This record gives sequence, structure tokens and C-alpha cells, in this order.
Amino acid sequence: MPGARLAPVSERWALDDVEGGGARLVPLGGDGLPAGPVVTEPDLVAAVRSRPEVDRWVWRSTADLHPRLLAAGVRVERCYDVEAAEQLLLGHEGRLGEPRSAAAAWARLHHRPVPPDRPARAAGPGAQSPLFETGHGGPKVPFEGLLEVYAEQQRRHAAAEHPDRMRLLTAAESAGTLVACEMHRAGLPWRADVHRAVLHELLGERYAGGGEPRRLAELAAEVSAAFGRPVRPDLPADVVRAFAEAGIKVRSTRRWELAKVDHPAVEPLLAYKKLYRIWTAHGWGWLQDWVREGRFRPEYVPGGAASGRWTTNGGGALQIPKVIRRAVVADEGWRLVVADADQLEPRVLAAISRDPGLMEVAGHDGDLYTRLSDRAFPGSREHAKLALLGAIYGQTSGDGLKNLAALRRRFPRAVAYVDDAARAGEEGRLVRTWLGRTSPRAVGAGEAEEAGIPQEDDRAPAGTGADARARGRFTRNFVVQGSAADWALLMLAALRRATAGMRAELVFFQHDEVIVHCPAQEAEAVAAAIRAAGDLAGRIAFGDTPVRFPFTTAVVERYSDAK
Repeated sequence: MPGARLAPVSERWALDDVEGGGARLVPLGGDGLPAGPVVTEPDLVAAVRSRPEVDRWVWRSTADLHPRLLAAGVRVERCYDVEAAEQLLLGHEGRLGEPRSAAAAWARLHHRPVPPDRPARAAGPGAQSPLFETGHGGPKVPFEGLLEVYAEQQRRHAAAEHPDRMRLLTAAESAGTLVACEMHRAGLPWRADVHRAVLHELLGERYAGGGEPRRLAELAAEVSAAFGRPVRPDLPADVVRAFAEAGIKVRSTRRWELAKVDHPAVEPLLAYKKLYRIWTAHGWGWLQDWVREGRFRPEYVPGGAASGRWTTNGGGALQIPKVIRRAVVADEGWRLVVADADQLEPRVLAAISRDPGLMEVAGHDGDLYTRLSDRAFPGSREHAKLALLGAIYGQTSGDGLKNLAALRRRFPRAVAYVDDAARAGEEGRLVRTWLGRTSPRAVGAGEAEEAGIPQEDDRAPAGTGADARARGRFTRNFVVQGSAADWALLMLAALRRATAGMRAELVFFQHDEVIVHCPAQEAEAVAAAIRAAGDLAGRIAFGDTPVRFPFTTAVVERYSDAK
């Protein structure tokens, strides 16, 4: 059921660090208030290790405290991250963007000046991650203040539109912070020698002085020859100017626009852009900066995007090109279990809209679009796919409008659900995911791009109407994509718990994909655990629906072999 917990709570303690490596801690009652005396202990790790009966630790920030415990071999089963909770609650109250630190929450509680959040930590290339530093600086809150903030957050959860769902969302977000720390510590297995071989194959020799490698230099020369003058293919303005001189008007150097142009410079230019991206984003410099001792350890940021999707602080972990994935190789005797959730967003739409027809379509492990075609678009899986994704993303012009009309006739509640969310966005109202994550009041280009929302034509005049339509497309997708992110958090929490007794390690996660690194003999059990975690997350998040959340799972030695 929506308000169900992953496990019953038996004992909850608040914890914070103090100077010198010590800790202050206290048991908490059901009302969030202290249920005993505050204890000060000289060693944070020993304080936690000596209390295995604690079911959930309430602390200021997982990113600040949990890595110290992991480094000492202490695994925390559950936590409540006060700062993650504050961000969710601020969003629910329409105040997203206000400082989220515990110190800021305490200041608001006492009507004092609110300190700004500390700047985002720069994940220094080649250095130890900031996750494993102590004393990050920034505003601090006394332990008594932290307890006040936590108790007040419990009252704010109770005042939410759906209190049980909001509590579940906070628990899931907190679980995500534990997973993020553990994935950073484990690291994604990475073969530097394979990476170098791939780069040499694609880019050719490196030149002294850090200039472009041979293949890029060759392609740049081809582009210049095609235009009849020197052109810098890495400078969009120079390329646009060169096309204009050739009598061809292009507004950008985006791949989709250049692909429509008939000119001999296009082919080498597109090849250059693809390789240039690999060279700058995952080239030799990236390898030197980010891979240490056979592992790539990005700093994951749970809920870093407005929709609740994760981001990373440096390293580009969520945009690893397929060709570079050849360097992600399991240790000897180990395997990578790579699992992709099948057609996740359409299944989530079925669950949150409670559309009987779409729930029936999504109640099977097979291809959802084929079943959808059988119900509404006979013989045309592609039309069925375009119609459903168009409803989610707002692509409803041209043939999409005709497809949407057919979809609306067969699945009216599903289409009405996203239509209502789009209307709310256009009118400037907030929308929420199923569990209660709330959309921002203003939508920037970054949020829209992260959500995969197509933007207005660049030639369209800016103004209130265009802004409203853009916001409507964002909120239309937000209720689905954000609810999928909520499901993913619960899936990770369930998978983390299911693999706790194994040697298996969660090493990668992005949106709807997870990778577990495990001994070969554990691979079958891990794959089963992933499938079970997906279905359990669906039941916990959305209640008792027929919707299934299957995975396509591959057990491989190389990440690239999973695709």
C-alpha cells in the first residue's frame, strides 16, 4: 500500500558528529522528541557500532556522516537524512530553492536570518572525493537545534497532502543517500588499458602539447577543405558562418539540423563532433583524473534534478558513451549484472492514472508497445509507441495529434492524468509525483532538457504563451518521470537490502538502469533479486495494482556486452 514501510521501525536514534571525531546521540520517541538523555561519546564509529539494535539513524546529512562509517566497515541499514527531508518538504510547500541545510531550517523555525547553503562541492579530478572529507564547513546547527528541526519535520509531514506517501518518499530519498555513498565507495570497475586502446582506435595518436589527436585533426582538415577556407569545427559560430557563406542558413550545429543539410562538410563535421565529445568528456585527461586503482568513483547526487532523478558532481557518470563502456570490465571471477527497467514511464503512468485498460496492458512482462498496438493501433507498434510517449512528453502535433486521439478513446484516464498536469503547469500551479515530490514554480532550460522535453522552435517569439506551454510540457512529464524516480528509489532500497548478505555490490545507477558487480556464482541470485525489487517497489509505491515492473537483465563481463 502507498503508506507501507519497507520494514517496521523498532528503534530510532538521532546522531551528529562533534569536533575531534566524537558524536552526540539520543533515542527518539514516536513524536520525534528525545526519549532519553543526550549522550556524548568520543568516537562516532564506536557509537554507531555499539548500537546494532538501532533501526534508523536520524542525522543531518548522509553525505557528511556515512562515508566515515563505511571507511570503518560499519554499514547503516536505514537513516533519515534531515537535509534531504527539508528539500522535499520545502518543495511540497511551494518553497523549493530556499536553503535546505539543517541550520537554515532551524533559523526559519526561530524566525532568525537564514544562512545560505554551502556552495556545491567541486569533485576534484584525481583527488579523494569530498564525500570522504570531514568538516565540510558551512552553517552548523547545535544538536538541540537538529532535534527541534526533526520534530518539526514530523509535524510538517503530517500536514502534507498525503502524509503516508510523503513519509515514504522521505524514507526512500534517505535510503538513496545511503546507496549513493556506498556506490561511490565501491566504484565502477574500470580497465584503464582498455580505455586507452579504445581512444587510440577512435582518435589515433596524441600530439605533444595537448592538441587535438590525429583523427580529429584529419576531420578538421576535411571540413575546412569542404568549405574552401580554414574553419574551426569546434566553434559553432564559425561553422554557422561558413554555411552562410555557402548560401546555406543553419541556426545551430545540432546533429538533427545538420543532418538535413546537403553539403560535403556535413559528413566530416558530424564525425568530428562525435569524436570531439569523446575526447573532451571521456578522453585521456578524464581517464587520468577519474580512474584510480581500477575504479571510477563519481559523486552521485540523489534528487539532484527537479524530477528526483539523480545527477553526478563531475565525471559524467550518467553519460558514458557506448563505445567507452568497453572499459567497464568485471574483476576476474566476477560479473556485471546489468538491468534495465522495461518501458518504465508508460508502466508508471498506468499505475498512477489507475486507467483500467492501460493497467491491463502494463500487467505483463512482455513488450508493452506491442500489447498497446493490439488494443488501440492494430498492426502498428511504432504508432502505439509514439502515441504513448507523445502523451507523456507533450509531442501532440501532426500525426501525434491523430495518435493521441486514438489513445484518448481507449485509455481516457491515462491521457486525462497527464493533460490535467499540463493544464496545471500552464496555469502556474504546482503538480506532485505520486509520493509527493513537487514541481518547481519556474522551469528552466536545464530542468526541461533533463526531462527530455522538446523545446519550442528557436524562432518562436518568447513570451507568456510560450513560457506557459513550456511549463505545461514540463509538468505533464514531471508527474510521470518524477513518479518513476520515486519507484527507482524504492527499488534501490529493496535491492540493497536483498543483497546485504552477499559479496555483491551496487556500483552504478542511472534513471532506470542498475549495475551490480558480484562473484559469478552470485549472478543468478542477484538477477532474481533485481526482478523482485522492481515488483516490490511497485507495490510499495503504487499499492495493489496489476502493473508489472520487469527488467531486461544481462550477466556480462563487459558493460558494452549488455547492449
